Amino acid sequence: MYGYKARLKVFEDTLMGDKIDMIKLKALCFNGIPEEKGFRSLCWKLLLNYITPQRNTWSTTLTTQRKLYSQFIDEMIFTPGSGSDNDGICDHPLNTNPSSKWNTYFKDNEILLQIDKDVRRLSPEISFFQQATEYPCDTVVNSDGRKRLHRRVQNSLLNSANVERKGLGPTTIALTSHKSLEDYSPLEEGCEAHWEVVERILFLYAKLNPGQGYVQGMNEIIGPIYYCFASDPSVEWKKYAEADCFFTFTNLMADVRDFFIKSLDEAESGIGHLMTKLIDKIRIVDYSIYNRLKTLQLHPQYYSFRWLTLLLSQEFPLPDVLRIWDSLFSVQDRKIFLIYICCAMIILIKDQLLTGDFSSNVKLLQVSH
Repeated sequence: MYGYKARLKVFEDTLMGDKIDMIKLKALCFNGIPEEKGFRSLCWKLLLNYITPQRNTWSTTLTTQRKLYSQFIDEMIFTPGSGSDNDGICDHPLNTNPSSKWNTYFKDNEILLQIDKDVRRLSPEISFFQQATEYPCDTVVNSDGRKRLHRRVQNSLLNSANVERKGLGPTTIALTSHKSLEDYSPLEEGCEAHWEVVERILFLYAKLNPGQGYVQGMNEIIGPIYYCFASDPSVEWKKYAEADCFFTFTNLMADVRDFFIKSLDEAESGIGHLMTKLIDKIRIVDYSIYNRLKTLQLHPQYYSFRWLTLLLSQEFPLPDVLRIWDSLFSVQDRKIFLIYICCAMIILIKDQLLTGDFSSNVKLLQVSH
């Protein structure tokens, strides 16, 4: 075991090599990544395969990806008929043709409504997401408001549309553990709040993944990643937090996206299959708890759906989520490790579960830890 200063030195030496030893790095990260020197930001980029272990590839990769992200903003965030949009000559808001930019614009707004609602209440226990980013997107803030996504939905009303699951258990993710008293407000022209940046990332992700789109809860997964990248002490990393977060988040979602697709619930990669694995693990580790939950018919859908789908991002304060994710991103099989954590969470409240009735146990399991 290393002392703290020794751990910092080992991390620094490992990350400074021309070719990073990923086996060694994963072992170090599993035991927690130090807050200093932006280690976590860099390690997560490596662990989630945004950049490779070969340092000499970083410059090309980062330049290419960041340029590509800028193109996404230019091409996918638009207002038909404005600026240099020549299609406005023959296109109009009532055009129902699938190729109509106005038709696409209105359909995009349906997705944007939910994203806007969710990001305006992201991590209310800290003030970070309400604050202005030091590096607002020039293309957006200098567009006379045409690319400010919140403006497209600010006059709209929306009933919350949670992830639904019919059958056993609750019908929603029930994101009630972290809520702000009021929605975050946009900042003055020329500035962007961090939540506005996250809104743009999620909107572009939904546009580029139409088969999945945006599902409520994705904001809770991207939040810690963006916070980590946008808090990097290095200016060279921090000013590109938006683009880097987009691609890193996309890589993570490739691993867990099936959790958000209901038709895949019972597939091996689906959330239903994972909940079954959790209850099987509880049965092996502590049969008394398993039997109690079974007797009460307290199925895992009642409490673990949110845990697993959102990678525990709603169950702990943000600093604890960052620490848990250090380990989660370091292991070969993240889903199995996630099951182990959830199982440990249940065992820690064993005595209360064995004496509680259905109602009290549901509340006990659903409360944030």
